[in-house]
Amino acid sequence: MKEILCEGCGEATPNHDAINFTSMDQGCRLLCSRCFNAEVARLSGLESFDNIRIQPIGITDCAGETHQFHFTQRLLGNMVALDAVELREESPDGYRFQMIGDPEGDSLALLGRLVEKIRRTLSVKHITDDDRHGLQIADQTVRGRIEGDYSGAERAPVIVVDGREISWEDFGQMLMTFEGWQFKLEIRDISEEL
Repeated sequence: MKEILCEGCGEATPNHDAINFTSMDQGCRLLCSRCFNAEVARLSGLESFDNIRIQPIGITDCAGETHQFHFTQRLLGNMVALDAVELREESPDGYRFQMIGDPEGDSLALLGRLVEKIRRTLSVKHITDDDRHGLQIADQTVRGRIEGDYSGAERAPVIVVDGREISWEDFGQMLMTFEGWQFKLEIRDISEEL
């Protein structure tokens, strides 16, 4: 796993757990989430903030595949964001979830709500893939996340469905199965329930 050295505590931290933090007195520093949270708590007067470290956990989807989730908690002043990311080849890829909570609330209860959100999402597959038909939308509903492909000269959207990246072109081909039908596209923040 690719790691950086935190400029606060000096510990090696995974790249996905590093945050750029800028302050008037110390400038821009690359901090681990724990040092970042400590700085924000100090500046916000939140001495009681529960700055916990959560170990990765594996959660099995409806097809029997286990997905390993890594957690990052970030204090953002009047709220705390708890993120769960699936790492592939050392970078955040695949499934990604977020839950927003009260910075003075119970961090373990927030974690419990996030794990339940992950379990609900993993209990359904939105796409099928077989040799005869290729990628297809299962049951006329697709839920996923919008990402970007910056590898080419032009930026292109990439859709992440069932933890799998699907090019805009492939997603368009999947939609062709429903030519002539109507649809509803609803965009939601990653912290919201779909």
